Amino acid sequence: MLKLSDLTGYEEIVIQCHDNPDADALASGFALRWYLEKQGKQARFVYGGVNPIAKSNLVLMNENLGINCEHVESLDEPELLITVDCQYGESNVTAFSAKNVAVIDHHQISEVLPELSEVRSNYGSCSTVMFELLRAEGVDINEDRNIATALYYGLMTDTGDFSEISHPSDRDLRDMAVFNKSLITLFRNSNLSIEELRIAGDALKNTIVDEARFSGIVEAGLCDSNILGIISDMFLEVDGVHSCLVYNILPSGIKFSVRSCVKEVKASELAAFIAEHYGGGGGHLVKAGGFLKKDLLVKAGVRYEKEDISRFIAGRMNEYFDTSVILYAGQYRANLEEFTHYRKKSFELGFVRAADVAPDGSEIAVRTLEGDVDVTVREDVYIMINVNGEIYPIKQEKFEHSYRVIDKPYVYPGEYPPTVINNAAAERLPLLPYAKSCMSVGGDGIYAKEITGRVKIFTMWDQEKYYLGRPGDWLAVRADDPSDVYVIEKGIFEKTYEKWD
Repeated sequence: MLKLSDLTGYEEIVIQCHDNPDADALASGFALRWYLEKQGKQARFVYGGVNPIAKSNLVLMNENLGINCEHVESLDEPELLITVDCQYGESNVTAFSAKNVAVIDHHQISEVLPELSEVRSNYGSCSTVMFELLRAEGVDINEDRNIATALYYGLMTDTGDFSEISHPSDRDLRDMAVFNKSLITLFRNSNLSIEELRIAGDALKNTIVDEARFSGIVEAGLCDSNILGIISDMFLEVDGVHSCLVYNILPSGIKFSVRSCVKEVKASELAAFIAEHYGGGGGHLVKAGGFLKKDLLVKAGVRYEKEDISRFIAGRMNEYFDTSVILYAGQYRANLEEFTHYRKKSFELGFVRAADVAPDGSEIAVRTLEGDVDVTVREDVYIMINVNGEIYPIKQEKFEHSYRVIDKPYVYPGEYPPTVINNAAAERLPLLPYAKSCMSVGGDGIYAKEITGRVKIFTMWDQEKYYLGRPGDWLAVRADDPSDVYVIEKGIFEKTYEKWD
């Protein structure tokens, strides 16, 4: 794992972003140069390629934030060349020779990486990678308003105005950056050319609306991904359209944007479904997007032609709506003859009293890999930390019925240390300093059955955001309350439950 301090042992340092740099590349390199300068190192920040930066929002960003990224045709072989938001050897990165190479990126790994590398492909932007690397060095991006503004804007543009955020670290950067609001407003309102405006208008002339499913699809011409989002936002305002998808066909694949205005369809989940097996997709509750790779589509038998692509996307949309079952806790009544009685195995896990973390009555968001869980803090509300690090709230009464507190230090098993966001103050607080250990004792157990399709469940805790159950996961109800329905992920179920003999 690369640490930024690993880079300070070199004297002649050049930071390079990809040709035709975007906001995320500029922000990432800018923040890296700032860090190195704080360590007493001088570094150049450059990009190659034929064309200098011309897009108005990027020109404004470069000038107003003092980024000063140089357009160069050649380099004298530096001691260390660091590529940001790209990987050395890729086709969109001008090949400059260097004695040593480092890579900081968030895209899928495409080449053999040098030893000095940090690639986090599950992050929404390279700006987020830099944010986390700086945090690991004890450096607060808010020490410099221009740095915080650049990283915020880099994340914003690479995730379609935050609509395609999926990782907790992306959400942390979005929420914690103290940015220059007037500059962000200037940048985002300098992003649309007259030609792109015409593209949006032409696309909206050819909308396809499925009245039975309250959904719609639009194909747009070649344009920046932000334009797809603009078209999606306009399309969603149409009466009778509750969710929509806008796409354009590129030489390497299909870029698409998704919107939803009803709680029964998470835009992020719809985008992930559309892209499953063919690329990647994700985002936020109401805004999301993704990419379908041409080679994967062709391999699956989809001809890369307009009509076939249109049929494919329409088919995926129809499949999404036709294969989803929606259940509401409190309204659901399980037919227990279809379920089997299970109890929890005896194992250790963690818990936190919500009132230890935030004031009573405050609204907090528990930040997990699956998304934010909104909870009102009360004395009788606990937050459980399960065996794989996943988090869920529980009432004290149910906790005492199912778990026993043990006198043993808690050791967190997960990837992402859980945090709580005070929604009112936008303050991030860690959970682990307050975590204690407990042991499961079974209680009355649950009734459960394996899920064979896709099930959306609105739980007792959150009637606005559903949890998704996929084939192989388990549908469960509490034995003492058959209306309390929820999903248990397959791996968690197998690890933590056993049949009640």
